[in-house]
Amino acid sequence: MTEHLPASVVDSGVSAAEPAEASPQRDVLPASARPVGKYDEELDRLFGAGGPLAPNVGTYKPRQSQTEMAKAIAGAIAEQKVLMAEAGTGTGKTFAYLVPALLWGGKTIISTGTKNLQDQLFLRDIPTIRAALRAPVSVALLKGRSNYVCHFHLERTLNNGRLTSRDDVGHLREISRFIKMTNSGDKAELAKVPENATVWNLVTSTRDSCMGAECQYYQDCFVMKARREAQQADVVVVNHHLFFADVALKDTGVAELLPSANTIIFDEAHQLPDTATLFFGQSVSTSQVLELCRDVLAEGLAHARGPDWAKVVTVVEKAARDLRLTFPEGGTRLSLPQILPTSAFFPALDKLKEELSGMITVLEEHSARAETIEACRVRAHELIASFEGWKPDPKKGKVVEGDDAAVLWVEAFNSSLQLHKTPLSIAPIFSNQREGTPRSWIFTSATLAVKNDFKHFSDQMGLTGEPAMTWPSPFNYGEQGILYVPTGLPEPNSFQYTDACVDTALPVIEAAGGRTFFLCTTIRAVNKVAERLREEFAARGLDFPLFVQGERGRTELLDSFRNAGNAVLVGSQSFWEGVDVRGDALSLVIIDKLPFAPPDDPVLAARIEVMEKQGLNGFMHHQLPEAIITLKQGAGRLIRDVEDRGVLMICDPRIITKPYGRRIWQSLPPFRRTRVQADVIEFFQPGAIADAADLNA
Repeated sequence: MTEHLPASVVDSGVSAAEPAEASPQRDVLPASARPVGKYDEELDRLFGAGGPLAPNVGTYKPRQSQTEMAKAIAGAIAEQKVLMAEAGTGTGKTFAYLVPALLWGGKTIISTGTKNLQDQLFLRDIPTIRAALRAPVSVALLKGRSNYVCHFHLERTLNNGRLTSRDDVGHLREISRFIKMTNSGDKAELAKVPENATVWNLVTSTRDSCMGAECQYYQDCFVMKARREAQQADVVVVNHHLFFADVALKDTGVAELLPSANTIIFDEAHQLPDTATLFFGQSVSTSQVLELCRDVLAEGLAHARGPDWAKVVTVVEKAARDLRLTFPEGGTRLSLPQILPTSAFFPALDKLKEELSGMITVLEEHSARAETIEACRVRAHELIASFEGWKPDPKKGKVVEGDDAAVLWVEAFNSSLQLHKTPLSIAPIFSNQREGTPRSWIFTSATLAVKNDFKHFSDQMGLTGEPAMTWPSPFNYGEQGILYVPTGLPEPNSFQYTDACVDTALPVIEAAGGRTFFLCTTIRAVNKVAERLREEFAARGLDFPLFVQGERGRTELLDSFRNAGNAVLVGSQSFWEGVDVRGDALSLVIIDKLPFAPPDDPVLAARIEVMEKQGLNGFMHHQLPEAIITLKQGAGRLIRDVEDRGVLMICDPRIITKPYGRRIWQSLPPFRRTRVQADVIEFFQPGAIADAADLNA
């Protein structure tokens, strides 16, 4: 290493295979001693050809945009400022923010979009950079409490024997073995038990069911151990759900980290508005009531034999289920003003509150017998409080004045009903969260802007006027891919639209040799497309493996898709982003419709109403930018490496026929463009270079 690095970085021999020891003596310069540009020369050396990163990253190639992005982030860290940083696919944004953060970021919190990305950062990316730089940086991984086995709930489940399936019995046996061997208690380490196995709900805690310091296992608690490690670490890796759950609920340990954090980095930051909206709002569900009843029955039978506990909980369970049945099965989303005052919902809600009050009376009589019964009493009071405000008064449906503007709405699922209070804007709330201790806030993603305009994202997050920069992808999209918008398709709202998309796509899928993502905007379209493709593949003798979202887990589907080499995967929202398939396995991405939010979404309708009262166009200022950012994510699945080639096929004719269409395709990567199917077929011929016609020709 050179003299430009702090001495503690030069002299450390930390291995990437093991977490570094906590290092309170770490040489992190104060902001006053870190003028912007001070480390530009060092970053040029680190990211340049022959720099210490290159031999540690395998296929790593120096990229000027990556170096420039790292310098901008280092400057924001030095000045403790905000930076919105959009980096095109292939820029190498992860290394661009990790290197400055590990060397000069002080106490750093890195928040990612998913738990999978958390694990990738913690297990692969950070150890790689730490080893290359020999940086004495201690790192901790912090997840939500539902990811850690709870000693108390595991023991209770083992003793109660309340399992309903043979699979659960086997899974419980594996978990009880696992807890004796694991250091972290993280269920991701136990591959033998699927992440979505129902038994996990019985052996993990929730904010409501955690006993806290009163628990006999408190000293051994995996959640508390993870939080203690995070307190001591230089770099803590969390996810967006965890970060905002903590800001809203103070329940994840992040709040304890914030006061000492110098730098906060949000990767996949385009997800933040939706995630923050979820957690800055309030919600309560009939499932929570049923979970409470389950715990009341177990704790009552264990500690207070007097009452007929089965009878106490049965009337509450019935009231919760009756409330659910006041709406049709699944898919219902209504704002409070849309629920008729004569609806059975309101008396059913009153009945549930009445029965909950009766259960509270019994719990109060016996709460002194056990802390667990007292905890159930507190939960019951909180549930009743959450149901307040839900009355048949249309004026209470939306509060559109001031920073507290919110919409009340219900959502019915197959077996539960959720009641939500959702803020119409998180900008004032998040701005308040950023006030106080000076620190740097970095927001980065491949999709933050619409035609290099960050206004939509910055307005949503309360970042108006803060600096924003864009670094284009290093890929040669003009040679590597084609944007194909077919002709002759009906309007997307027509009954035969999905069938027409499949008919138009089949020749292209065949020319591509499978190797296709078929991305849909609804689950209904996924099922329809999958059904048609199965029929057509069989009828045409096409031996393309077909993988469909929902038939297996996302990770298993992706692994099977990659391994097959000629497969077709049909998916909805979860496959539009965070999916990385490099090489020949994916050469065609088909998108059925422009991803506009459903027009019946109560929150969207309320936001548009408020915007239009302010003289804005709800479609142009909100729906269109949202759709463009989502579409950019879907399009980003196609070209993932310098060697990739492929076709992005957008079936929706509105990208051509509507005035706003130009704004959409100009926000996409600069592919060559065509409306001629023959150009696409030729593109897939071995060694062929299509002379694509211009989209507007």
